[in-house]
Amino acid sequence: MKPTLVPNGGSIQHLGATLTEVGVNFAVYSESATAIWVSLFDEQDQETDRFELDVHQDNIRAGLIEGIGAGTRYGLRADGEYNPDQGYFFDPMKLLVDPYAKRLDRVFVRSPRLRLDRAEAVDTAPLIPKAIVVSDSGENILPRKKAPGMFYEMNVRGYTMRHPSVQGPLRGTIAALTTQRVIDHLKYIGVDTLQLMPTAAWIDEGHLPVLGLTNAWGYNPVAYSAIDPRLAPRGPQELRNMTDLYRKNGISVILDVVYNHTGESDANGPMLSLMGLDAKTYYRFVEVDGKQHLVNDTGTGNTLRCDHPATQRLVIDSLRYWVEEMGVSGFRFDLATVLGRDPGFNPNAIMLEKIKADPVLSKCILVAEPWDPGPGGYALGQFGKEFKEHNDTFRDDVREFWRGEDGKIGALAGKVAGSAEIFNFNGRKPSHGVNMLAVHDGFTLRDLVSYTDKHNEANGEENRDGHSHNASWNCGVEGETDDAGIVAARKRDVRALLATLFVARGVPLLQQGDEMFRTQGGNNNAYAQDNEITWLDWENSDGDLVDFVAAAMNFRKEHLALTHDHFLTGQDKAGVRDVVWLHPDGREMNQGDWDYSGASVLGMQLRHKDDEVLIWFNRKVEPVVARLPEGHWAVGLQSDNSAEVGFSEGTATLTPRSVVALVRAEAN
Repeated sequence: MKPTLVPNGGSIQHLGATLTEVGVNFAVYSESATAIWVSLFDEQDQETDRFELDVHQDNIRAGLIEGIGAGTRYGLRADGEYNPDQGYFFDPMKLLVDPYAKRLDRVFVRSPRLRLDRAEAVDTAPLIPKAIVVSDSGENILPRKKAPGMFYEMNVRGYTMRHPSVQGPLRGTIAALTTQRVIDHLKYIGVDTLQLMPTAAWIDEGHLPVLGLTNAWGYNPVAYSAIDPRLAPRGPQELRNMTDLYRKNGISVILDVVYNHTGESDANGPMLSLMGLDAKTYYRFVEVDGKQHLVNDTGTGNTLRCDHPATQRLVIDSLRYWVEEMGVSGFRFDLATVLGRDPGFNPNAIMLEKIKADPVLSKCILVAEPWDPGPGGYALGQFGKEFKEHNDTFRDDVREFWRGEDGKIGALAGKVAGSAEIFNFNGRKPSHGVNMLAVHDGFTLRDLVSYTDKHNEANGEENRDGHSHNASWNCGVEGETDDAGIVAARKRDVRALLATLFVARGVPLLQQGDEMFRTQGGNNNAYAQDNEITWLDWENSDGDLVDFVAAAMNFRKEHLALTHDHFLTGQDKAGVRDVVWLHPDGREMNQGDWDYSGASVLGMQLRHKDDEVLIWFNRKVEPVVARLPEGHWAVGLQSDNSAEVGFSEGTATLTPRSVVALVRAEAN
């Protein structure tokens, strides 16, 4: 049957492409377009039909096309004013991706033809991925209810490209994550919440192709509800299959989502979707000297206009699709402050309130990266009890303590106690803080203790990119070395850092491969390295470190004194204090001890009901004799496996640069 437009048959109820009994309904939001067409394509990528959407109501243009169904390839075209200086970019020669597309037939590839002026334009259809109409995925599902105990940040390609148990064709894809040994590893180290780095279809940044590089992370999305075809070449059902399997294995899957900008970049970027449909609705502009300029609070060329109802609907609909149809249990929001900009950050912004109030999304795991590069963009602690937040102060203070900076003993105590100065407000708890030592944008843990400076030359920007302040150290030599003593020192320091993470209040986050002692060669901004720099080297992973991480997480799970979700007070309740801070001499820390800039050893005695744990942090390069509270103690967890903790006459000899967790032992 030849495709035919049903006159005035379109519905504005659902945006995007919706299957009906007679065909497919298309609906597109645009306040400024004078006409919108749907172009249909065959499997040879030739345009076969073009239909103008003939229903226009409430700024939505809709049309019902009969004679087509699931599997139909299509794109959009829009006409209207062309005046880039005023934020209007309409050009019917530019084929545009439906903002509500759920599947694309190929990846995005940059071309100068994608941003030619309208007077010089050529048909961009051969350059643009086509959306594919998909059928309903079937039964909707709700997010898993279990609260996260440990986040694990994963890049799908980086994690699977060199995995020895993943079959060749599956490497680099979401389907690879269904390999049993992949799941077994995550379960072994205690992961219950898997955080996938961006999966929505993305495009390379403009400067990468000439350098021979490609975006490896995905933080440059174009189609918010379509999985990048590299990750799911057989379609979105691959993600649903994976999330179903992980549920059966007790693991929630959450997505890292980038509702703050798109890969259309600045005024010279490629015309791919929102910019050509209604730029002033979907992006923030500011007037300068009578001209409209894209706001760049994200550092990427544009900023999503999250205070506009159409953008809010796009975000909410996209989030709900991922949960209900794809089975994910939550989200980590990249540059989450953009969601609350109007234009400054407002913690009660409508976009944030809609997420919190949504009957489905409110049940999800919601994690904010509480900052962006724009003015007033740092908002740690301001997202409310519905959100957890990445806590960069944990990362910085813990790194600086172990690096040996003066005056850090109090900061260490505050961080392992749950960062009460940030989160102990408005009914929030320690679990609202996500503690991390390293994530994708920075050093790996191994590189943190192997490089004093970043080494990002491979990125092609003469080492200008990436953070320069890393609170890192190299244990004596910059970079890789065969010196056995330095290698041992680095492994010892990584284990101490990890032990600190796992005994701290708050929810720990582990970056992929840090449990294996992986390196990126000192690159702390490997966003463009879809190669061996970011691909995990499974064959040379440190099995002993993997075992230690598993043991540390098991120890954490076994002791409510570590994880009971309340802020420590140190106050006496029925003869029990939930925390006592100890000097190595055995006395309780006094103000002079806290103020001593060279303090390098701290004891943290925790109690919750019948559970009691005594943790010692020793950053000195020599053993320290610590006097213990009365009673019998035994080692529950020890970061340094090169020597045993010695007990003698009420003391314990703490090994150098280590964390030791002691538990009450039965008297002999």
